[in-house]
Amino acid sequence: MAFPLVDSTAEFVNSAYEKIEKRLKIVRGRLGRPLTFTEKVLLGHLDDPAEAELLPGESYLNLRPDRVGLQDVTGQMAILQFMQAGKETTAVPSTVHCDHLITAFEGAQSDTDLAKSESKEVFEFLRSSAAKYGLGFWGPGSGIIHQVILENYAFPGLMIIGTDSHTPNAGGIGAFASGVGGADAVDVMAGFPWEVLYPKLIGVKLTGSLSGWSAPKDVILKLAGILTVSGGTNAVVEYFGPGTSSISTTGKATICNMGAELGATTSIFPYDNRGSIYLQATERPELAEIADKFQHLLVADAEVEVNPEKFFDRVIEIDLSTLEPHVVGPHTPDLARPISELGQAIISENYPEKISSTLIGSCTNSSYEDVSRAAEVAKQAAAHGLKAAVDLLVTPGSEAVHATIQRDGQMSTLEDSGATVMANACGPCIGQWKRTSINKGDVNAIVTSFNRNFPARNDANPSTMNFIASPEMVMAFALAGRLSFNPLVDSLIGSDGKEFKLTPPGPAPEVPENGFAGRGFGYEAPAEIGSKIEVNVDPNSTRLQVLSPFTRWDGNDFENLQVLVKAQGKCTTDHISPAGPWLRFRGHLDRLSDNAFLGAVNAFTGEAGEGLNQITGERAAFPKVARYYKEQGLSWVAIGDYNYGEGSSREHAAMSPRLLGCKAVIVRSFARIHETNLKKQGIVPLSFSDPDDYDKILEADTISVQGLDELSPGKPVRAVIHHFEGGEEEIELRHTMSEEQIEWFRAGAALNILGK
Repeated sequence: MAFPLVDSTAEFVNSAYEKIEKRLKIVRGRLGRPLTFTEKVLLGHLDDPAEAELLPGESYLNLRPDRVGLQDVTGQMAILQFMQAGKETTAVPSTVHCDHLITAFEGAQSDTDLAKSESKEVFEFLRSSAAKYGLGFWGPGSGIIHQVILENYAFPGLMIIGTDSHTPNAGGIGAFASGVGGADAVDVMAGFPWEVLYPKLIGVKLTGSLSGWSAPKDVILKLAGILTVSGGTNAVVEYFGPGTSSISTTGKATICNMGAELGATTSIFPYDNRGSIYLQATERPELAEIADKFQHLLVADAEVEVNPEKFFDRVIEIDLSTLEPHVVGPHTPDLARPISELGQAIISENYPEKISSTLIGSCTNSSYEDVSRAAEVAKQAAAHGLKAAVDLLVTPGSEAVHATIQRDGQMSTLEDSGATVMANACGPCIGQWKRTSINKGDVNAIVTSFNRNFPARNDANPSTMNFIASPEMVMAFALAGRLSFNPLVDSLIGSDGKEFKLTPPGPAPEVPENGFAGRGFGYEAPAEIGSKIEVNVDPNSTRLQVLSPFTRWDGNDFENLQVLVKAQGKCTTDHISPAGPWLRFRGHLDRLSDNAFLGAVNAFTGEAGEGLNQITGERAAFPKVARYYKEQGLSWVAIGDYNYGEGSSREHAAMSPRLLGCKAVIVRSFARIHETNLKKQGIVPLSFSDPDDYDKILEADTISVQGLDELSPGKPVRAVIHHFEGGEEEIELRHTMSEEQIEWFRAGAALNILGK
């Protein structure tokens, strides 16, 4: 068998541009107008540009992505699903990255060694399946998926989907990079198109240039405050304007990465000289030459920037020259404020003044430039005999960054300031933080350069308040040890007892002068003959489980579904399928399902993780109640609030409810990725036509969903609420399923069709 090339070779990239150009010729003939950069990349990957319906916000597009990226947690389930598809090899270049299963505890080497031992079975499964099916394999310690992809595979105009919500990181170099569930990834790996709702367009015009303490991170922190966590849903955020060229590629990647917190399909910057600099620094000068040749494809048409309101559904302008450093949080990434307003918020909201820990890194802010700016701040303090006043953890994004900052001195500067350098992995950002200094329930404040700060996200303690800022601001907070510190105006006291002020870090090199060290560390290419590779899953394993297909729809309406959970307020995928200690079971669906809804807040009690068993009258953990219903042959429904399922792309938040007997999820509104994941697993995602109908559902009610034999795109669905104390109410529900997605439901899951 012949494997697809894993690398983004010059031939591959040139061919990609030629395909885009050919498709856009057809699209331009149909639309008869100038195109945004987003449209060029998006529509340049249409499966059928001549016939595709092109109505933003309404049409579903069938697209042909250029590559797929998997991480080690979501990648397990994606590969297990791919094995069901019966394919010998992946249809597009694909890679798997071991970055989530390394716990942050003592330090880089010991933590990585421990992970290799504890998760040996999982890593071996990923390694052998990658070798067999033609995927590139990046082992533990090589780096975080998004940083590694940016360094090795991403190029302007690329379309990549990844099983991690922060895949849009590659938008920093002009790629259309979108986070998806594993089932979407499997479709593409198996040679099928990627189906996605034609996104609307939000244009963000950047003017001026950053200076002083302001950093690229502040652009997205400010934008999160403007758009909120749902303001980008089913939209692409496209940056344009003269300010874009003043930001480095990794700075742009930071902005695009955290754009996932807006609910956006992706975020993207146009290609410019900063992209060329990065490609050359990462030893891909030939790709820079090809991109320069096709630059007309890699920027918006000139008319777009002149009259952006004609081409974007919404335009937001940010003046980089006047942008103040921002801090967001706690508990949500859209609670944004400039640093000058944080002090008052501490008083009015009773936030802890003392900081317990500070953390620099994650996939969002672990570039050479980021670390260099933080190190400069640390060096200033060292000149006055001052070290970090609180715990300081630094997480490099890849071995290329790690080895280079070790060679160039930034690592020793940070370590001298009191920092502990952690493994090249996600660690504390995704709940893999073995934190011993704080007990569960202890109210405390941490400051990070991460992207996500939901309650219990980092250390499993819902009382930990995570405030997010740029790496240099986090370093300043670490030195001060208090949340009210504003380095723009406040002073520190040196070891000599004298006051001094930090000065803003100067411009850091966006790429190392002497190139990156450590490139390619931990990489293994697929076997030349994959058929000779055996992929074994122990039937007695507690970590991995071969999947069985979900059952087909029986053709009947859903009658008298038990209400398992009515979630109140924010219900992210972290609430539906918590991470932390549960990460070890991400390849074993049955065992993992014992975590279902443990973080969801019960709207009837205010307590998290447990509800009423309507049959026995007892209260128990949601997964225990769900398993009881399943044993009794009963199906159930989950009720949710606004933006239900925001956060990580983990499809386990759909697969676990499906395994436990969930037939439908009814909410006020959905987050994009989770809604798609539900469709893929055969669960019907419905939203209240009248959001106030959410309030009509009482704890012991049952719900019937009727007219499913007439299910069709755009047609509302009837539901009847059967009140426990008597009486019924009929309500109307909406859905966004296309004809193809309705077939997924009828088949029991999308994979049931794919595997035929």
